[in-house]
Amino acid sequence: MPIRLPAPPRAGRITGMPSDRHESHRTAVDRRTALRLAGGGTAGVLALGALAGCTGDDVVHEPDPLAAQEIAARADAAAAAAAIVIAPDRHAALSAIATERTAHADALRTEIDRAIGVYADGTKPAHRTRASASGPSAVASGSAVPPTTPPSVDSLRTQLTAAQKSSAELARALTGYRAGLLASISAACAVQAGVLLA
Repeated sequence: MPIRLPAPPRAGRITGMPSDRHESHRTAVDRRTALRLAGGGTAGVLALGALAGCTGDDVVHEPDPLAAQEIAARADAAAAAAAIVIAPDRHAALSAIATERTAHADALRTEIDRAIGVYADGTKPAHRTRASASGPSAVASGSAVPPTTPPSVDSLRTQLTAAQKSSAELARALTGYRAGLLASISAACAVQAGVLLA
């Protein structure tokens, strides 16, 4: 029995393409199915990316190095205001210190908020921060300091000297605007401790 050879391809037909309508229809379905799967896969990747973006709120950030400085400035302002009670003769100097240290705290908070960012509608993103082991941690950053027991002028001077040194040290570790802001605060604290409370 002779072996039958395959028929040569017809003119105008590419080898490997379906030869009848039934096969052509099956291939078109296969292509559609492939496109659907590819589209579904793309949508799945995008959905997964969106879910990953939503879980960004669970990230716990390291504390901003300026946060402890802000808390210290608010504590100094509260202490200076409280000290007026036991040193009324120093009212002008203590009021000036309280006002200036509040301004320092507000400037530090503004910079911390700028680093976190603000949405187009003016709201801030959720920004969970790990608790800091250093600095006055009894007061949350950005909040008002509760009234304190009036410190002596000497105690306030010591507190301001410590603030001057710590802001100077941090200024050396940072760069740009933050370094300049801390250097300015350090100089102001030096004047408050060495001149206003001398």
